[in-house]
Amino acid sequence: MSEAKPRKPYPDVDPQPAFPEIEREVLDFWRREKIFRSSVEKRPAGENGANEYVFYDGPPFANGLPHYGHLLTGYIKDIVPRYQTMRGHRVERRFGWDCHGLPAELEAEKELGISGRSKIIEYGIEAFNAQCRRSVLRYTEAWQEYVTRQARWVDFQNDYKTMDLSYMESVLWAFKQLWDKGLVYEGYKVMPYSWAAETPLSNFETRLDNSYRERQDPAITLRFELERASGEELPTDALVWTTTPWTLVSNLALAVGPEIEYALFELDGRRLILGEATATKYESLLTAARRVGSLRGEALVGRRYRPLFPFFEDARNSFRVLAAGFVDTEEGTGIVHLAPGFGEDDMEVCQAAGLPVVCPVDESGRFTAEVAAYEGQHVFDTNAAIIRELKQRGLLFKHETYVHNYPHCWRTDTPLIYKAMSCWFLRVSGIRDRMVELNQQIRWIPEHIRDGLFGNWLEGARDWCISRNRFWGSPLPVWKSDDPKYSRIDVYGSLDELERDFGVRLRDLHRPGIDELVRPNPDDPSGQSRMRRVPDVLDCWFESGSMPFAQVHYPFENREWFEKHFPADFITEYLAQTRGWFYTLTVLGTALFDRPPFRTCICHGVVLDENGQKLSKRLSNYPSPDEIFSSYGADALRWFLVSSPILRGNDLQIDREGHAIRDVVRLVIKPIWNAYYFFCLYANSEGIEAKPRTDAQPVLDRYILAKTRTLVSDVTELMDAYDLPAACARITAFIDALNNWYIRRSRDRFWKHEEDQDQRDAYDTLYSVLVTLLRVVSPLLPLLSEKIYRGLTGEKSVHLTNWPSAEPLPADPELVARMDRVRDVCSSGLGLRRSEKIRVRQPLRSLTVAGAGVEDLRPFLGLIQDEVNVKEVELTSEIERYATFRLQVNARVLGKRLGSKMQQVIRAAKQGLWQKGPGGIEVAGEVLGAGDFELLLQAKEGVSCQALSSNDAVVILDLELNEELEQEGRARDLVRVVQQARKEADLHVSDRIHLVLKLPPEWAEAAERFRDYVAEQTLARRLELGSAAPPDGFSLHEAKLGGTSIQIGLSKLN
Repeated sequence: MSEAKPRKPYPDVDPQPAFPEIEREVLDFWRREKIFRSSVEKRPAGENGANEYVFYDGPPFANGLPHYGHLLTGYIKDIVPRYQTMRGHRVERRFGWDCHGLPAELEAEKELGISGRSKIIEYGIEAFNAQCRRSVLRYTEAWQEYVTRQARWVDFQNDYKTMDLSYMESVLWAFKQLWDKGLVYEGYKVMPYSWAAETPLSNFETRLDNSYRERQDPAITLRFELERASGEELPTDALVWTTTPWTLVSNLALAVGPEIEYALFELDGRRLILGEATATKYESLLTAARRVGSLRGEALVGRRYRPLFPFFEDARNSFRVLAAGFVDTEEGTGIVHLAPGFGEDDMEVCQAAGLPVVCPVDESGRFTAEVAAYEGQHVFDTNAAIIRELKQRGLLFKHETYVHNYPHCWRTDTPLIYKAMSCWFLRVSGIRDRMVELNQQIRWIPEHIRDGLFGNWLEGARDWCISRNRFWGSPLPVWKSDDPKYSRIDVYGSLDELERDFGVRLRDLHRPGIDELVRPNPDDPSGQSRMRRVPDVLDCWFESGSMPFAQVHYPFENREWFEKHFPADFITEYLAQTRGWFYTLTVLGTALFDRPPFRTCICHGVVLDENGQKLSKRLSNYPSPDEIFSSYGADALRWFLVSSPILRGNDLQIDREGHAIRDVVRLVIKPIWNAYYFFCLYANSEGIEAKPRTDAQPVLDRYILAKTRTLVSDVTELMDAYDLPAACARITAFIDALNNWYIRRSRDRFWKHEEDQDQRDAYDTLYSVLVTLLRVVSPLLPLLSEKIYRGLTGEKSVHLTNWPSAEPLPADPELVARMDRVRDVCSSGLGLRRSEKIRVRQPLRSLTVAGAGVEDLRPFLGLIQDEVNVKEVELTSEIERYATFRLQVNARVLGKRLGSKMQQVIRAAKQGLWQKGPGGIEVAGEVLGAGDFELLLQAKEGVSCQALSSNDAVVILDLELNEELEQEGRARDLVRVVQQARKEADLHVSDRIHLVLKLPPEWAEAAERFRDYVAEQTLARRLELGSAAPPDGFSLHEAKLGGTSIQIGLSKLN
């Protein structure tokens, strides 16, 4: 009778799994069993929500598909809440949609085939906004698919949208609060203006992403003729430089620096004035000129000049030279032309001098009838004609091309202009100092963001233009009297307030319905004037900055909950949001609640292609997320992104073929799977069901259990610090210790003819370690960990478990340190084998470890022998027999301190002219302390050795081979090819075989000499060696060994 097969306590595991297919199975399981919802509901909110962990999910624009930036942010937004959930917190994850603003409007214009405000008004605001509403929801299903496929858990059913009535009402409340605090005002200022989108932008919108683009503009130097002063015999021209010729038609003044020295030249019967420091730029044009004097800028102030163009020649107080502190001589001539309608500094200086502001440019960036010669032409298109006219009039002194970085619209990618207009502003300058103070309470990752990128931005924060003359957005809740004789302003902060005054309960706050609310002006005794809404809408960044309270309809609902849960515990986005969402959250959090809006923020970098370029659909320079999901899986992409320096604010390059993501599968995901496969394969073969235990006594078990304790405590500490890349690095190092040390060195313990305590210890230990590891990696590899955890434990989900505690695991730091040094020795020994091209299966006579503290290795000599495949291991402290120390100085640190003496120190170090002294290393008369240098071990000539990573010991291999060693090496090679033949024959790991080998004489001799070893390793109960081919009925295989062909015959035995 044949032996009864043992019961299989674990699944049959595929050694070559398709990970994307496994992921889809897990996703289906989660959906079916509602695991996400269960994970949230399992954790109580606590009294008044005390156990809730709050994270803000920044709303993406919903009118496009996700890209790698969204996916990276989404992974972080998934990992942190998963971890916090396992730590016992209740973490609601509400998805949000940013629905308003330019992105939606421009998409609707494109879909409708219209462009510009006039065309939209002609089409109908109601119909246009209806199209915007449809447009922003078009991609929501695709977003859900992407987010779900990346294994990110969010609540789509209970999502919020910035276009919801409840959300918009909270936005109105915020505006009213700011108005009541005196933080909102209407102003006439020069603003960055997008003529393509026909709307002003805030100053921070010109700092988003790559808003600055390299651009070529004409740079001209022209003559402004000053009116003659008494005693002047020759006409005098002020030379002025500009890169915006189109603004010259609106010139009203010139500006000089009162303290700047200006040079006077005489050329062709005219005098020229320009900044003395700038004269060298015009050297070639001034070769025939004669220097006739100099004067300070203050002497020019008040001089009048002839208007360049006639369009505004009657403007009061105009066409004179003014003093301005911003004028310098770094660019241009030191004399600046002022067009107050098109420059912020221009307006400030001109208004202070009593000049009017003229702005003859319409909403689409075209000249109005005030500039008749160029009416209807786009301002950029007039540059050439204006330059041509100046040349014809003899006023053009120099014309060149100027390449510079110039701000562009962040949505239309068109160059901006600066234009005076009436807008509504949030007085950020009034709360700037408080924002700087509150920023100190935020933990920024990376840390330097707090006082660097973000802190510096806050210190220079300017008033925020929050109104947009657009259509699709939350309305500016301001009503003004249409008769300036009876001026009045009403601001509303709720639907109730609107209903009180207008008698209508709105169900939609969008235009045009909100515009139709009109009432008599209560301050007008004649009863003729009406209160009409200012037609602007709010900047969509104001809405996203309102997200913390607007998503819960505060203060109309959830007042107590919000006030106890603000600020948020965590948010994350990419670095540019220091100029965007992080900033607007901080402005509104400070202005409304006097609190920072969040406690912790991860600022990540940007994903680029392999050449450091932005990812571009047009260039197709990156693999699509779908490709990566289908080829390698979402877990691989997750690990690739969050384990990288991109989470420390650096950029990350991704190659077109996704090789780096494939490496994650090879180095992280597959090793975890292999450990699972190994465990199940042998446990099923033996019919052993492991138990969770942490008290096994064999040294390898104690080591891996103690190593697991360190893993849990280290990763807990790092996850608490939001250091995801470091957590990934710790896990990767642990996987190496588990697979390439513990399992490799324990393999024989899992496969024994009879169960004993050592075997039971091995199974229980590996099981306990794997289960703990899976819980640790579950936020970082949620799909893989789910599949394996369920297979090992039979429990419903790893994501319903708690985060593991390190306490039940034994602490043995001394054993861990010693065993890690043993591994270092083995790694160095194997590295030497590779460099000397000696295969690992070839036994060597000896390995020597020389250096300090090597006696600690003595209890582990057997492990070193087996791993490096040597017959003997020797320990010695006499390191100088094999290697010398080389001094490497830290030039970056020492250069600042030593200056010119640095080169002497470097030369002496290279020549070995140094010694150890009581205070450190003495070299060239200097004493080097910690951090100034490194001592590196260097092998002596003719010695095959390699330094340990600790750099205090070396490993030396005896590479000389004798006949017995060579034959044992051949026997080991035979075992390798037979094991491969077993796999090809689809034999189970436990199957016994009849093995027939047809070998050439030198291989047959080695097999005979080590017959027992070959038979034991290959489970060959019968082993035949000879020169005849294996008989019929055997599974036949061929292999090459040392350039020689051999034949292998296998037959399974019952």
